[in-house]
Amino acid sequence: MRAMVVFNPSAGHARQQQDDLTTAARVWISHGWKVELQPTGAPGDGIRIAHIAAAERYDLVVAAGGDGTINEVVNGLAGSTTALAPLPLGTMNVWARELGLPLQPRAAAEALLTWQTRIIDLGRAGERYFLLMAGIGLDAAITAEVRPDEKRRLGALAYVLRGLALAVRVRSTRTRLLIDGKRSGGRVLMVVIGNSQLYGGLVKITHRASVDDGLLDVCVIKGNGFGSAVRHVFSILRRSYSGDPEIEYYRARSVTVKPHVALPIQVDGDSIGQTPMTFTIAPGALHALMPQHLPDALVQQPPIENVRTGRSVQRLLSLLARQGRLPNK
Repeated sequence: MRAMVVFNPSAGHARQQQDDLTTAARVWISHGWKVELQPTGAPGDGIRIAHIAAAERYDLVVAAGGDGTINEVVNGLAGSTTALAPLPLGTMNVWARELGLPLQPRAAAEALLTWQTRIIDLGRAGERYFLLMAGIGLDAAITAEVRPDEKRRLGALAYVLRGLALAVRVRSTRTRLLIDGKRSGGRVLMVVIGNSQLYGGLVKITHRASVDDGLLDVCVIKGNGFGSAVRHVFSILRRSYSGDPEIEYYRARSVTVKPHVALPIQVDGDSIGQTPMTFTIAPGALHALMPQHLPDALVQQPPIENVRTGRSVQRLLSLLARQGRLPNK
């Protein structure tokens, strides 16, 4: 395995990060991997480095950090055969939690040795790919207000505190939605467009999502203000979607969001701009290292090694049949 490890040297505690990277690299090198550590220096470097790794046909790019680092790497790998793997050194580590990867670096590095490559989908917000989800409205406003130092000090609590402060004064926005060509809309507090299931490392808002079904899962949360927001939070925590008339759930290939007033947008936990915007699915756009067994129908297709093995067996059987060494039915 030829692997490039992309990391942000200025994120978190530098000494601890260096120790974690060294620990993980030693695990992989001891199993025959060729490992190159590549630091980023500015926003967008993760995209550029991952793109170079794909062009040079590295087997794997390890995104060592949080979901923001993963998102940059994903945008550099999309459409290539170089696979993505996470090494969870960030604040939330949602993708690592989604896959059940241990959050301790040595255990994570050892687990990755046993994982297999799958071909999965990506979402697109305009031209920006996302692996996990896109959020429009309240959650994007929270994301925009949480400072990096708050994330480092408080972790998930930083989002909760900012969310409470914003929820008190939140107001819904009249919004038009175009979902696979069908019109919908109303007064909207938040829209979550998921490629995967886990949201914020805590709950599953797009709880029916599969990362390889060629569809986006869309949760539209309507209402008028603080009271609606609180009620919807409890509905989401209880997964009682069908009992809440202001929560609508769709599955689609394309979603256009056009609010009366521009709303902020976040993808994979990073702010990227404002509405209006169209969100689409990019089927099979990413190779990703994943465990063999995953819960809750997160994947539907087998690992590509199994697909290739099946095709090789079929070719062998056909060859034997042509040579008269196997009955040709």
